[in-house]
Amino acid sequence: MKVAKFGGSSLADAFQIKKVCDIVLSDPEKRIVVVSAPGKRTKDDIKVTDLLIAVAKARLAGNDYEKEIKAVIERFNSITSDLNISDVLPEIENTLRTTASASYTNDVKYLDSVKAMGEDCCARLVAKYLNSIDVPAEYCNPKEKGLFLKHDANGKAVILNESYANLSSLATSDKICIFPGFYGYSKEGEIITFSRGGSDITGSILAGAVKADVYENWTDVDNVFAVDPRLVNNPFPITEITYDEMRELAYAGFNVLHEEALYPVFVRGIPVHIKNTNNPSSSGTKIVSKRTHYDSLVTGIAGESGFCTVTINKYLMNRQIGFVMNLLKIFSDEGISIEHMPSGIDSITFIIRKKNFTEEKQDRVLKKIYSEMNVDSVSVERDLAIVMIVGQAMANSVGIMARAASALGNAGINLKIVNQGASEISMMFGVSEAYCKYAVRVLYKELFRY
Repeated sequence: MKVAKFGGSSLADAFQIKKVCDIVLSDPEKRIVVVSAPGKRTKDDIKVTDLLIAVAKARLAGNDYEKEIKAVIERFNSITSDLNISDVLPEIENTLRTTASASYTNDVKYLDSVKAMGEDCCARLVAKYLNSIDVPAEYCNPKEKGLFLKHDANGKAVILNESYANLSSLATSDKICIFPGFYGYSKEGEIITFSRGGSDITGSILAGAVKADVYENWTDVDNVFAVDPRLVNNPFPITEITYDEMRELAYAGFNVLHEEALYPVFVRGIPVHIKNTNNPSSSGTKIVSKRTHYDSLVTGIAGESGFCTVTINKYLMNRQIGFVMNLLKIFSDEGISIEHMPSGIDSITFIIRKKNFTEEKQDRVLKKIYSEMNVDSVSVERDLAIVMIVGQAMANSVGIMARAASALGNAGINLKIVNQGASEISMMFGVSEAYCKYAVRVLYKELFRY
């Protein structure tokens, strides 16, 4: 059995939806299909999710939202009309209006419920289209099928373990299941959404629940590339990559899959296959537990801004038992996650995301460090970017670090931090935010020799 998830660009209009259905019907093993909300038809178009956000914001502001909701309905009308399934439009309109007009006590929960209707209505119309061409298919409501979520301490949506047992029944259905991505329900019956792009997570959860042989993730590119194609022309295509490599690259802004989407399939050893809806014959990119071949020494390079460093200096720090543990508690008490922690004999640097380290939190943290830890000095730098070089083959190779550091130095890029991952499949460089994209280009030129 295969679970296939299709992104918004694959479902943007009737023509694309027909492509999706052709792909599904070409392989009898594709029994579960996860759909996103319709995306952009052209560069200047508006995604359905953004149209729905406009509806919710208008209502939350106390304004009439008829204009905004009509824009959503018209978008679905265009699709259903072109697919010759206009009889499903009243159901879609009723779903949209009922959700948009529902009473609410929490603005965020209301916004979530409205946003989720893009995926929900798309699933309804895809199932209807398949039925119209005599293919047994079923719209699968996440609540009825048992996809239950909750919010963790940080407000992030996480799955309840019982959901996997609930969803496993999808494997025995005699109909193709069309499942809306991006959202599930609390045990109390409220809609909970994943973060933007969360349909990837839904697909991964379903693949894990039914113990799929493959989780296919269909998008609008032939491959995952070794570097962001917006930074380099015709970047090197990746045909195979491990879960660990993908996770390392995703950390530094390698936005192929949602960063949380790999875990449900990773723990079950289910491979992921990235494919192109517009070119289904392309071999695509496979994400696997263990690679069978290597196309290059380095798998990928990625960079992301938005980090900062807190460096603590204390003479004989290494001899003070519990020093680092007590430092970590100060950050933990403020709800701050530590991303990296390079250290020396008398100093340690915490790398954290700037968005989680506000000026107010910085003031409180520094006061606690000085008052509780008796340190010599503390310094904060708030304009850091992280650039990652990732490749499983690097663990058995010599000279990659030297080549990378030399290339960056020759390009006039000052290295503020250099750190190699414990698994030896990644190298991290800290540079000023202004040099982030430039550093990625320099490293790609050096390590891929274009």
